[in-house]
Amino acid sequence: MTGPAASIPQRGPAGAALRGVRSVVRYLNAILGGEDYTRYLDHMRRNHPGRPALSEREYWRERHAASERDPKTRCC
Repeated sequence: MTGPAASIPQRGPAGAALRGVRSVVRYLNAILGGEDYTRYLDHMRRNHPGRPALSEREYWRERHAASERDPKTRCC
């Protein structure tokens, strides 16, 4: 194995710590909506192939505007 991946530990305490950090990052990303735009793009490709998708900036603007219009969608 060569390149940057060769220096990443796979086993032992360092590898376990790295896997733990990656798990926490994935968990926080899911909670904070980091994958929402990707899911939106997948939905648009599957269900609306002829329609252009919003840019990421437009998507988040619309999503925040929708939460302001309908406060029931908020968690608090």
